[in-house]
Amino acid sequence: MAQSEFAPWSDPAEKPLIRFQGVTKRFGAFTAIDDLTQDIYAQEFFALLGPSGCGKTTMMRMLAGFEAPSEGQILLDGQDMAHVPPNKRAVNMMFQSYALFPHLSVWDNIAFGLRRARMPKPEIDARVDEMLRLTRLEKFARRKPHQISGGQRQRVALARSLAKAPKLLLLDEPMGALDAKLRQDTQFELMDIQEKTGTTFVIVTHDQEEAMTVASRVAVMEDGRIVQVATPAEIYEVPETVYVADFIGDVNIFEGAATPSGDGYDIAWAEGQPPFHARTDKALSKGQKCYLAIRPEKIGISAEKPAEADNAIQGRIIDIAYLGNLSTYHVELPGGQMIKAQTANTRRLSRRALTWEDEVWLSWTKTGAVVLER
Repeated sequence: MAQSEFAPWSDPAEKPLIRFQGVTKRFGAFTAIDDLTQDIYAQEFFALLGPSGCGKTTMMRMLAGFEAPSEGQILLDGQDMAHVPPNKRAVNMMFQSYALFPHLSVWDNIAFGLRRARMPKPEIDARVDEMLRLTRLEKFARRKPHQISGGQRQRVALARSLAKAPKLLLLDEPMGALDAKLRQDTQFELMDIQEKTGTTFVIVTHDQEEAMTVASRVAVMEDGRIVQVATPAEIYEVPETVYVADFIGDVNIFEGAATPSGDGYDIAWAEGQPPFHARTDKALSKGQKCYLAIRPEKIGISAEKPAEADNAIQGRIIDIAYLGNLSTYHVELPGGQMIKAQTANTRRLSRRALTWEDEVWLSWTKTGAVVLER
């Protein structure tokens, strides 16, 4: 199933698998989740993304049945989950710590839940073998958890979570314990396994890159509320607020006042500086406060002033971060504001023209910046 064709949320006839309806969760005087309404569809890989304390883990714990909503209801496949205990829900949870039994082999760890459910032995054998194949662990079936690597332990925990064929698998920071390279490989493995099994995955993470890699949709959370839910591409290219733009990837934010002009707006952003020009579908009134969010890769950087640029401003290179395939230039503008511009490194270092303290021109198109109202 190509991710691009998969969009049940845009089909009004589709019934969601999970429905949060007006859910509030309080702990004493503290409101962890504030009147939240959200649908999640079957076979989605849905990411809850936000800083610690934003409520994402509380949402997950309510889905698992470890917490009950203070108000509102959570429906799973149309059924209100209020009085369904965790072990009776078609939901499984994979913890950050993996929680494997150290004295049991990989095979027995995967079989554990099936034995408890009194599944007949031939079915257990077949199911465990299928899970070992799915997670590419056949060679390690007889080993104990301490005899395999962190990435393999994670796959054992995943195989065990999927063995009972839950409708929904909850993943709580599942890659927190892995190093960067392994995390990346594991993200693609997770997507592959999710697609093969067709299980709905809900992942909690504070790692924006992880959410953007694995998810069909990302819900960005702040203070117990979901501030935007969209596909990774939409969240990145068309954030709805400064908070979302700032939370995902690198971004330059300018605050200004809008004046309608031709096919867009002039944005006055600093005393004595020419305005920036931007195009947007939003209707802004004259003098309305707004923000421009510009991704570093949308900004051109050159020694000479570009002839045909919609927006061009001069500044001085203060710093250069060389990331192998990319270079990020930190450029100081006349008013002291720092702006980041990024270029792909297609040439060898020795052939590069721009260096520290150089005066440079930054430029971008009218649609290069996103206009935000808050």
